[in-house]
Amino acid sequence: MSMRDALYEAPGPRLKRIIRIGTVIALVLVAVVIAAIVHRFWLKGQLAPRYWSFFAQPSTWAFLGSGLLGTFAVALSAGLIAIVLGLVLMLGRTSTFSPLALVCRVVTEFFRGVPSLLLIYFFFMVLPQLGVKLDAFWMICPPIALTASGVLAEVFRSGVNAVPKGQVEAALSLGMRPLRVKFVIVLPQAIRYVIPSLISQLVVVVKDTTLAYVVSYPDFLQNARVLISRYDAQVSTYLVVAVVYVIINYLINQVAVTVSRKTGARVAE
Repeated sequence: MSMRDALYEAPGPRLKRIIRIGTVIALVLVAVVIAAIVHRFWLKGQLAPRYWSFFAQPSTWAFLGSGLLGTFAVALSAGLIAIVLGLVLMLGRTSTFSPLALVCRVVTEFFRGVPSLLLIYFFFMVLPQLGVKLDAFWMICPPIALTASGVLAEVFRSGVNAVPKGQVEAALSLGMRPLRVKFVIVLPQAIRYVIPSLISQLVVVVKDTTLAYVVSYPDFLQNARVLISRYDAQVSTYLVVAVVYVIINYLINQVAVTVSRKTGARVAE
């Protein structure tokens, strides 16, 4: 049973009929909007072959592919760093040592509240003035990881809270130390609960990589901007880039749904 099934009753025959009618109306409206957009493109000459023909060249896709690899490198690196840091922040926040818990709570809330772009500007403009020179990759990767770590810390904490308290109490009654209970009993179950959410968070990380233009890192969007300046094809290039990002994020979400079904974690689909 998914979270959606737990929260909502199964629709009856009348509601199913209304849903089908609403779906048809929505599809018609979407088709009308798409037709209007295509017609507008045609009137403005945006469907001219010169704006699209360069996508038939292998060199164009090779160039975009190299940028896509750069996007994946930043996203995966930032994701791994965020998972580790988020786990550390969660452990600190759930610690019985009050000063440590307070510090981790403040750090978590700070990273959750600060925009990624602000941290990128800090790494790009402030650190060099302090004598710290970084490669473009390390100007974009840590800021994205830091902002994501605040969210993941809360995701891990929700997983810990989802573990039945009776298991912890039973382990403590058997003489196990609290730290051992957390690492042996609580954490394995908590991580299993939140794996789908961790994968879904990668969608946000991928989106944040589009800020790489600030430090001129050659990611997918930055390489697309180069194509725009070369072929003067802004609409067609951004449209293709948007479709690629939608496909990538859809595939990531599908992986999260598949993992949730295999692990038995209850997530909203």
